[in-house]
Amino acid sequence: MNEFTPLRSALFVPGNRPEMIDKAINTAADTIIIDLEDAVPLDKKSEARRHARQNVKGQSKRLIIVRVNGIETDFFEADLDDVVSEDLWCLMIPKVEDPGGAQKLAKALEEQEKKKGFEQGAVKIIPVIETARGVQNISAILGDSSISYRLHTCAFGAADFTLDMGIEMTLSGAELLYPRSRIAVACRAAGLEPPLDSPYMIDIKDVGGLESDALRAKQLGFQGKLCVHPLQVEVCNRVFTPTPEEINYAEKVIRAFEVTKTKGLGTLQLEGKFIDKPIVEKARRIMRIASLTGQKPDESKS
Repeated sequence: MNEFTPLRSALFVPGNRPEMIDKAINTAADTIIIDLEDAVPLDKKSEARRHARQNVKGQSKRLIIVRVNGIETDFFEADLDDVVSEDLWCLMIPKVEDPGGAQKLAKALEEQEKKKGFEQGAVKIIPVIETARGVQNISAILGDSSISYRLHTCAFGAADFTLDMGIEMTLSGAELLYPRSRIAVACRAAGLEPPLDSPYMIDIKDVGGLESDALRAKQLGFQGKLCVHPLQVEVCNRVFTPTPEEINYAEKVIRAFEVTKTKGLGTLQLEGKFIDKPIVEKARRIMRIASLTGQKPDESKS
């Protein structure tokens, strides 16, 4: 899957809970992340790998990611051996702190692909940035040409980041402004799709708090959020989907620009606003996300 696919909501589900995996697959989440790491007890790791492999195999209707255990853990190699297959789209790797970690993952994936005889580079990776060191090295991690062909985007883990920093997560999110900004800028500078923001962990049932947190992430350049409960999916899908007003305005921008282009002009004014190529490209992106998420302009307001 190389074409752009909006990831507004990415729902974690423990790999050792097959009944929860089935329920997650039937939610409206854009992607499901079968977790082999934090959510799985040590004595259930093998069982979780088996369920992950079974749910990835032949999967055509749902986009599934597998979060493996960290590169330095005793479970990493077994995770890859069990879940890497031609049907697997993407691996999420936790606590990536430097290019060496991502390179080790890419090399291990290459060995798996060779051993199993399928296309090199087929399996993509999403590194999770969860520590101060990871945030500091984010540009080097995402800009490494030896792994860039595998990178889809990256994700931010605020819980471990705040633990590493010795600070508390707050409702205002002020303590996350710097890492979020740095990650979002580095991700786009590397030519990747916008990143995924951290789950909202302060209160899972606080829908208003989640919405505010998601809006802050959207404003900083994230395309969606990781979710730890199905209740969070609807809010994230709504926040990261273009509004009817955004869609209608984007359509007007594109239409007006096409007319202006036939006159040999590169800029125009629309409703008192100056419109040039970057604004048009933003409008086209909004329309593409709207199309892929089933949203249409309101013709009565065109």
